[in-house]
Amino acid sequence: MTALSERQADPARRLSAVLRARVGSYVALTKPRIIELLLVTTVPAMMLAARGWPTWTLLLSTLVGGTLAAGAANVFNCYFDRDIDRLMHRTQKRPLPMGEITPRAALIFGAVLTVSSVVLLALTTTLLAAALAAGAIFYYAVLYTMVFKRHTRRSTEFGGVPGAAPVLIGWAAVTGSLAWPAVVVFGIVFCWQMPHFWALAMRFKDDYARADVPMLPVVTTALSVGRQTVAWTWITVAVSLLLWPIAEDYGIGLGYTAAAAGLGVWFVVEAHRLHRRIKQGGETKPMQLFHVSISYLALLMVAIVVDAIV
Repeated sequence: MTALSERQADPARRLSAVLRARVGSYVALTKPRIIELLLVTTVPAMMLAARGWPTWTLLLSTLVGGTLAAGAANVFNCYFDRDIDRLMHRTQKRPLPMGEITPRAALIFGAVLTVSSVVLLALTTTLLAAALAAGAIFYYAVLYTMVFKRHTRRSTEFGGVPGAAPVLIGWAAVTGSLAWPAVVVFGIVFCWQMPHFWALAMRFKDDYARADVPMLPVVTTALSVGRQTVAWTWITVAVSLLLWPIAEDYGIGLGYTAAAAGLGVWFVVEAHRLHRRIKQGGETKPMQLFHVSISYLALLMVAIVVDAIV
């Protein structure tokens, strides 16, 4: 390549790099890692509702619509939380605090994602699924982000509702209605969020305190957080075991129940280990429970899928 052609290629490379960085910033606003976790709970709910594999077009439409809806909620969360995100080490490198995207652009992006998700779900799945998605976006963006997170120590419990909403959206996408098995799976994901997120909040307690966010580990003792974490872990496991009698007609049987019991023992033991470390006054290592909780939920959802297929 001649020197002239190299100089001509440089602007194109720079433009390509700028575009990639801008697209990456917008994607980061949607918090893709959180979306992945939400979608993990959508597929099992759809398979239970369909008593097997739903059609591929319905599955794809629901997952794309759910991704857009979750992304919209997360974008609005980043928009409204941009003031406290600047104060927290964990979040200060997000696109808005870094100035990579303007607040106005983020707000427009969130609105576009919202409309796109609701319209797609309404046209390709069911009106109930679309309405649940719209409600989840509003709940997370407005009620949780603007009200509960900033004003109550119980924000995690309140925030668990939209976090478990993909279960109901997936079920409604298949059937156009809701049923008790969907409620039980919703309950599993709802209860799971307390030990999962409190472990993370314990790790970043100083960040939340710096931003004046009254997360439970900030406003109460570590021992109290540990006790409540253990309690909610036990509740999560208990709810997971309810799925067999409630969803037996949908294919849930001994295979799932054995997996739920075994995974539940693992989850509970890890929660008790965290509580014991807190009581002993040494290094608490809450992220151990955080990572175990992710594996627990993922494997539990796999067990639902296997039973639904078999």
